[in-house]
Amino acid sequence: MKSAVIVFPGSNCDRDLAVAFRDATGQAPEMVWHRDTNIPDGVDVIGVPGGFSYGDYLRSGAMAARSPIMRAVAVAAGRGVKVIGICNGFQILTEAGLLPGVLMRNAGINFVCRNVELEIGSSQSVFTNRYQAGEKIAMPVAHHDGNYEADTETLDRLEGEGRIAFRYAEEVNGSARNIAGILNDAGNVLGMMPHPERMIEAAHGRSDGRRLFEGLFELVAA
Repeated sequence: MKSAVIVFPGSNCDRDLAVAFRDATGQAPEMVWHRDTNIPDGVDVIGVPGGFSYGDYLRSGAMAARSPIMRAVAVAAGRGVKVIGICNGFQILTEAGLLPGVLMRNAGINFVCRNVELEIGSSQSVFTNRYQAGEKIAMPVAHHDGNYEADTETLDRLEGEGRIAFRYAEEVNGSARNIAGILNDAGNVLGMMPHPERMIEAAHGRSDGRRLFEGLFELVAA
């Protein structure tokens, strides 16, 4: 089982994500620099971490989405490799066209940094198979541009196809339909604003995020 974490200038959650991957697999992931042009051979799961890639210059994730490595990530995703983008990683995936919609400035124009309650929108994906649909869990958020928006047709399609993986169970940032995380149409790319990698052990207060990584790697290895 091989995994990789992409690192951009300004990434600040790459180590946290690497720890989550290592704990779930027993093997440290490859750390791949944004200027690299290839994903290492045999990688099964790619993580795009949170942070402030390129200092959020222009728009959050806009410059990172055009890094050389993102072309390789897109090719890998097209082959079925699993990709998870968290916080800034979600922003990068939308800017790169791997997920629909856009992450806008929070409705309250404030940076939000706290634990929030989430509702599982779908348990029928490799990323959410350890949860139950409708289950309430908690994860931290830390973002200024986490307000997910898309046109009505896209939102209806996400709803109808069961591609809303996570919803906010409370008002957080103004996201359309309280969307906190979505899947691509093939189900192998997940973008989410909350940070599961920051809630994987008892020392974090809760371990609700741990099931995401354990369930993902268990299914990928099967």
